[in-house]
Amino acid sequence: MMMDTDVKGDIYEGLLEKNAEDTKSGAGQYFTPRALIRAMVACVRPQPAKTIADPACGTGGFFLAAYDYIADNYSLDKEQKKFLKYHTFFGNEIVAGTRRLALMNLFLHNIGDIDSDNFISPADALIADPGQRYDYVLANPPFGKKSSQTFTNEEGEQEKEDLTYNRQDFWAATSNKQLNFVQHIRTMLKTTGMAAVVLPDNVLFEGGAGETVRKKLLETTDLHTILRLPTGIFYANGVKANVVFFDAKAASKEPWTKEVWYYDYRTNIHHTLKKNPLKLDDLQDFINYYQPENRHKRTELFNAETNPEGRWRKFTYEEIISRDKTSLDITWLKDKSLADLDNLPDPDVLAQEIMENLEAGLENFRSILKQLV
Repeated sequence: MMMDTDVKGDIYEGLLEKNAEDTKSGAGQYFTPRALIRAMVACVRPQPAKTIADPACGTGGFFLAAYDYIADNYSLDKEQKKFLKYHTFFGNEIVAGTRRLALMNLFLHNIGDIDSDNFISPADALIADPGQRYDYVLANPPFGKKSSQTFTNEEGEQEKEDLTYNRQDFWAATSNKQLNFVQHIRTMLKTTGMAAVVLPDNVLFEGGAGETVRKKLLETTDLHTILRLPTGIFYANGVKANVVFFDAKAASKEPWTKEVWYYDYRTNIHHTLKKNPLKLDDLQDFINYYQPENRHKRTELFNAETNPEGRWRKFTYEEIISRDKTSLDITWLKDKSLADLDNLPDPDVLAQEIMENLEAGLENFRSILKQLV
């Protein structure tokens, strides 16, 4: 019996997710929750005959979701089908084993074929401007603050040193990996390009290079939406992350960002990987408020008088740049667990959240320590 491509692909995706659960192997860092990916793709609404890139593509989750979205939502002619299969997707993945998993994943989902050039480069995306410009960038760059390279010293021992990329097209030279990915992704976009990127909290509040990058991003792109994510949805522990949506624009004297819309899907939200994993339905409200068909028709949920618990709220460009360090790390909802002892989450959820907070704190301490040494 011949098994059809969809079934094989689904089985393979299931195996990748199972593999990601093995925290000891570190495979989880290459796996983004599929529900989150599908929500991001639903907001961006990629169109046929356009290019889609991911500079840290892991096992290829963003490509598969974008492929499915285009195949399911448009009536494709022969040329568009050919473009989708061979010319739509471009990625980088520096971990050889993960890159192989991604290529197999795409092949099983009918993207590319064994004989054609594959479109996932093993090169470090951050080293240089590739010169290529894309219509969409969908990405979850690797967590971990520092870019580093390993070398063998004179004693024959392995050593790591921080890696700062010296690129003329970057606004700030830094060894913070995520800030480098943000700058790189901005470079990758066509002037009509759109990006949706998963980024940890430090990108929203960090000073120095972080402040420079945020200011430039607000000026040169329309950074219009931030989805604040809960803990307990990633396989890597201690991750507090957000999805940042921005559209590239042509050069202008005036800042392109006029207002930033926030959806707080973090405060008073409790997920665990096993008992209550993130599902696409959980993010459906966000997708509806995002208004993918016409985001200029948005209306706020938050109202200081009538709905102070509203999760959907906008802040003007002026409000944001007047904040200390131009911080985008904004919350306004009250944490109920601090006030309402009768409605505490289950002990295992509480324990998981405490672990996540401790891990996040430790990660911050490690990065401070590295800067002191």
